[in-house]
Amino acid sequence: MLNVFIGYDSREPEAYEVLRHSILKPATMPVNIQKLDQRALHHAGLYRRTWRAEGNQKIDNIDNKPFSTEFSFSRFLVPALMQWEGWALFLDSDQLFMTDIAELLHEMNSSTAVQVCKQNYDPIEGLKMDGQKQEKYFRKNWSSVMLFNCGHPANKLLTPNVVNGEPGSWLHGFGWLGDDDIGELNDGWNWINKTTKVEPKNVHYTEGGAWFPHMRNLDEPYFEEWRQAAKEIGVWRSMCAKQDKTAA
Repeated sequence: MLNVFIGYDSREPEAYEVLRHSILKPATMPVNIQKLDQRALHHAGLYRRTWRAEGNQKIDNIDNKPFSTEFSFSRFLVPALMQWEGWALFLDSDQLFMTDIAELLHEMNSSTAVQVCKQNYDPIEGLKMDGQKQEKYFRKNWSSVMLFNCGHPANKLLTPNVVNGEPGSWLHGFGWLGDDDIGELNDGWNWINKTTKVEPKNVHYTEGGAWFPHMRNLDEPYFEEWRQAAKEIGVWRSMCAKQDKTAA
């Protein structure tokens, strides 16, 4: 069984549900999907970072830098949640699987602590699709898909105290690891429009997806596949009705 942790943001519940469905539908192996919900982690005493609002922007109180999602930092709790044993995959919720997750088994490298798609993602500075600031930083977007070898000795440094106390740039830059501890995954596992050169295994909607009201009818790469998945699980109609009611 492969454990999968999906970052959950209460503003985008449909994104989580559709990604979950897209993983389970083609899977030929048992998959245990867990919602990485900041509220539950806070209640359990595992997540204690605080933040403040400056206009529409969230600012982390540890490093005074902006962040965009409720799982921006909690993703790094995955090895601790696994009790530093076994393998676990972390995914941002703004993604859509296009293939069988069992294909990942052929890429696992037990000599590394974590495996990522080491693409050079260089977004244009400005605002993201949800109005949050688009920040550039070292190893940008590597942490949006992470295959953790949770039992690797280097990951034992990634304790809840470290996750709650270290700057975001250090965490997203894999500061607890040496370069040799960071392995690679096929870039298709983190397919980004206008960046990735191989066929997608997992689409990452880094510039926004069809769950945003102003984007839901756009003809962008793999938007129709997301809409169809949303319709399969019955969330498309309710999502549109909720958005239309809010806009009225």
